[in-house]
Amino acid sequence: MFDQLRWDYLSCYGHPHLHTPNIDRLAARGVRFDKAYIQSPICGSSRMSTYTGRYVHSHGASWNGIPLKVGETTMGDHLRKAGMDCWLVGKTHMRADAEGMARLGLEPDSLIGARVAECGFDVFERDDGMLPEGPDGYYDPDGAKEYNKYLSAKGYDSDNPWHDFANSGLDAEGNVLSGWFLKNSSQPANIAEEDSETPYLTGRGIEFMEAHDGPWCCHLSFIKPHWPYVVPEPYASMYGPEHVLPVVRSEAERQNAHPVLSAFMGTKVGEAFSRQEVREAVIPAYMGLIKQADDQMGRLFAWLEKTGRMEDTMIVLTSDHGDFLGDHWMGEKTFFQDASVKVPLIIYDPSPEAEATRGTVSDALVESIDLAPTFLDIAGGEASGHILEGHSLLPILRGHQVETPREVAISEYDYSASPMAEKLNASVRDAVMFMVANKKWKLIHCEGGHRPLLFDLENDPNELTDLGNSAEHADIIAKMYDHLFTWARRPSQRTTRSEQQLIDMRTNSRGRGVVIGIYDENDAPLDLTVKYRGRKARPYQDHTGKE
Repeated sequence: MFDQLRWDYLSCYGHPHLHTPNIDRLAARGVRFDKAYIQSPICGSSRMSTYTGRYVHSHGASWNGIPLKVGETTMGDHLRKAGMDCWLVGKTHMRADAEGMARLGLEPDSLIGARVAECGFDVFERDDGMLPEGPDGYYDPDGAKEYNKYLSAKGYDSDNPWHDFANSGLDAEGNVLSGWFLKNSSQPANIAEEDSETPYLTGRGIEFMEAHDGPWCCHLSFIKPHWPYVVPEPYASMYGPEHVLPVVRSEAERQNAHPVLSAFMGTKVGEAFSRQEVREAVIPAYMGLIKQADDQMGRLFAWLEKTGRMEDTMIVLTSDHGDFLGDHWMGEKTFFQDASVKVPLIIYDPSPEAEATRGTVSDALVESIDLAPTFLDIAGGEASGHILEGHSLLPILRGHQVETPREVAISEYDYSASPMAEKLNASVRDAVMFMVANKKWKLIHCEGGHRPLLFDLENDPNELTDLGNSAEHADIIAKMYDHLFTWARRPSQRTTRSEQQLIDMRTNSRGRGVVIGIYDENDAPLDLTVKYRGRKARPYQDHTGKE
C-alpha cells in the first residue's frame, strides 16, 4: 500500500510520461482493477476500513486520530483464526483506543493488548513516517522512530534527520530547505537515494520475509508519495514542467460550485494548487517519488523471484487514497472526485487457477473493504458475513465471476474534527458527507440541509459538471438516494451473532419452555409442553403450615 498514490499516475493506468515498468509487469501477470474505490478520502479512516473490511459508518474511526474502538475485529483477527499470521511493516495511521483498553484491563504490552493497539497486526516495524514539529511539539512523537535511528547511525547528524535530510533540500550555504514549503519541492532531498524512505521500507519488508516462514500476510505500507513532496536524485531531475499534465478543472466549475465543494476549493492548499507555479514545482517531485517506488518494486519482485517466493505469494498493490494536485481547484484528497477516491488496485495470484485472468483488466465495482475477505478466502477461512462487509475478489481473479455483488460503491467523509467544519460553520452532527456511485452516476450527499451533487461518469468522466440542481435528473437523484438509504439501513452493528445463529434462534426457544399466546394446552404440540403436563403439587399450606 502506497500513501496518496493517484490511480492515473502509473503507466499501466495510462499516464503518458510516468513509466512504471515494474508495476506494469505485475499488472501483466495479474488483474488490474479499473473501478476500485476507497471508503473515506483521508488516511486513517480509509486504512481502518481496509484493515477491518468494514465501512467507516460501521467501525467508527471516522478521521485521523480517532481510535478504532476496542472490539472491532480486524484482518489480523480473521487471518489468525484461519491459521495465517498478519504482520505490519510500515504505516497504519492507527490510534489506539487507550480509554477502552484501560476499561477492559488490556495492558498495551501484553500480546492481546499490543494487537488491539496496533490494529490487529503483529509489528515487525511500524513507521507512520510523519515527524513534523511545531511550537506545540511533535505531530506524532513516535513518527519515523526507527527510521530516524537508522539515519542517525548512518551519520545524518540532526535531532530530526527525517525532516532535515529525507524531506528537505540544502542550499549552497548549508541552509535546510524544508520540504514543507512547496517551492522547495523542486530541490533534491539532501540524502543518499538508498537511505530515503521508500528504499528503507522496501529493505525492511525483505528482511521480514527472510525471517518468517508462511503462511503470513505482510502489510508493507509505504509512506510516499505522500507529502512532503521531496525526492532525492536521480529522481529529482527526471521530470519537469513539460511532464505536468493539463489540470482538470474549469472556471464554470468553480463559479457554480456547491457551497460545500466551494469551501473545500477555498482552503489554503486548494488556493496553492490553483497556481501553476505550485503544480510545476510539486508534480515533478510527486512523479519522481512514484518512479522511485516503481524501481523499489522492481527490487522487491527480483528478490521474490530469486528466492522462489513469487510462486507462492499473492501480491496486492494499492493506495489509501489519491491526490487532487490542483484538479477541481483542490489539493490534498478530502472530496469525492475520482482523483481522490479511485485508487490503483493490482492483484497477482500465483495459483494455477488464476491463469485465465492474467493480464486482464476488470471493470467490476470494487471497494477497499474487499481485501480482507479476499485474504481470508486465500487463507482457507470462512468469512464472517455479519462482520466483514466486503466481498472476496478470488472469484474474479480465478475467472468464475466478472462482477462483485454490489450495485454501488460507498465513501464517507466526517470532517467534524477538521478546520473545514469551522469554516463552514457546521455542527459536529452536520459535518459529514457521503458518496454513492455506480458505473454511470456519482451522487454526493452533504448533511446540513444542502442539495446533493451529481456527476454523469459516462458523459462527464472528468466530473466538471454538477447536475445536482437539475430538475431533469430528479429521478436519477432519487434512485441514487434509494441506494444510499438502503446501505444506511444495513444492520452493520450486529456483529456478535452470525446470520445462521440468528436463524437458529428463531426456533430454539420453543424447545426451552417458552409458551406465549397458548390458551389451551391442546393448542400446542405435546412434545413442546410435556414438562407442563401431568404434574402434581401439594397446596402451599402443606409446605408453610399456614391456613
